[in-house]
Amino acid sequence: MNERPAQTPPPSPADFGFTVDHRLETGGASGSDGRPLGRAGTISTPHGEIQTPAFIPVGTKATVKALLPATVSELGGQAVLANAYHLFLQPGSDLVDEAGGLGRFMNWDGPTFTDSGGFQVMSLGVGFRKVISMAEADHASAEVIAETKDRLAHVDEDGVTFKSFINGDTHRFTPEVSMRIQHQLGADIIFAFDECTTLLNTRPYQEDSVARTERWAVRCLDEHARQTADRTHRPYQALFGVVQGAQYEDLRRQAAGGLARLTGAEATGQRFDGYGIGGALEKSQLGTIVSWVSDELPEDKPRHLLGISEPDDLFAGVAAGADTFDCVAPSRQARGGTMYSSSGRINAKAAAQRRRFEPLDPECDCYTCENYTAAYLHHLFKAKEMLASTLATIHNERYIVRMVEQIRQSIIDGDFAELRDETLGRLYGPEFARTAAAAWS
Repeated sequence: MNERPAQTPPPSPADFGFTVDHRLETGGASGSDGRPLGRAGTISTPHGEIQTPAFIPVGTKATVKALLPATVSELGGQAVLANAYHLFLQPGSDLVDEAGGLGRFMNWDGPTFTDSGGFQVMSLGVGFRKVISMAEADHASAEVIAETKDRLAHVDEDGVTFKSFINGDTHRFTPEVSMRIQHQLGADIIFAFDECTTLLNTRPYQEDSVARTERWAVRCLDEHARQTADRTHRPYQALFGVVQGAQYEDLRRQAAGGLARLTGAEATGQRFDGYGIGGALEKSQLGTIVSWVSDELPEDKPRHLLGISEPDDLFAGVAAGADTFDCVAPSRQARGGTMYSSSGRINAKAAAQRRRFEPLDPECDCYTCENYTAAYLHHLFKAKEMLASTLATIHNERYIVRMVEQIRQSIIDGDFAELRDETLGRLYGPEFARTAAAAWS
């Protein structure tokens, strides 16, 4: 008598989880009810756990530039974040789906994230830049809003029309399209389609954008539920809503509180599994803005701060309740020769490094610093050897990953404030550390 094959259980939100293991008792912000916002926790996904706080290396096109996936794991990377828009254009989300999903395609067996394409609404449209200015004075309004330039993205109520930067083809992204693409990519954590604004958008536009992002969020929840029901051959993918609102407290709190209560219009049982904090964050107010958002969000769901990796911003974000972070800066700066170190930035191409026969950062435990000298790295950059990018990226990624590991341990050990003051004092000077401590406490 033939036995029937075992049935694979359908994907379920129960396959994803988050627990708070320790709370930041001193040196951080508190919510309106007096509870500490900073915490150390554990995110559980179908492809493994993420110990938080954690920095997530960015692999935009299914690769962390210049690094093997095994190298990312060896330097402490717990997960990788890829870009849905770029993978949609090349090689195509359908191809990644056919390959078995993002992790299998890139030979990464840990957790994966994909963003929604919302950032490209800003960078290819109104922002016309690859990065968001964190200070209003950095760019003239015409530069950031790009009124006089040929935009590659146009926003309307239904979604966004993109022009491919590769060949000029026109593509249409809506909340439903973004969800379908991200389900094909198969990441463990995906983000709702949102409109990312800049600091220089007007207050009325920010209000309209927050409302539009919430309407899009409802559509994302409904499509996410449909895709989950249709694609039972894949593990459950956790959907994070994205909080916008720029530098305005009322808009940030409104956006966060609204997303926390939101369900799909049709899938009324579908809620967000976590939350992203995105958009324009004025650097001097980063911790304050994140604390507004954290205060409105549920305690039992993770919070991801999008596009942040500077050491002072990481300490501020953790103190204000953020759990995970991502940014291209460590790898992008490494490829240009800008290196992090325990005593401040180092230009690997500078003449001072030419005869420096010691590790770039003697306190670093990365593969590069344990095996090569600053002089050798300097030579590689000057000779334009490809190995320069690999060794530099290993160091920069390990530096940030390790820093966030240390922040996590300091929360557990109860010495977060001491680690913050010592680290920032060495990087930026004791006066900066004292000012920062006063601002965040």
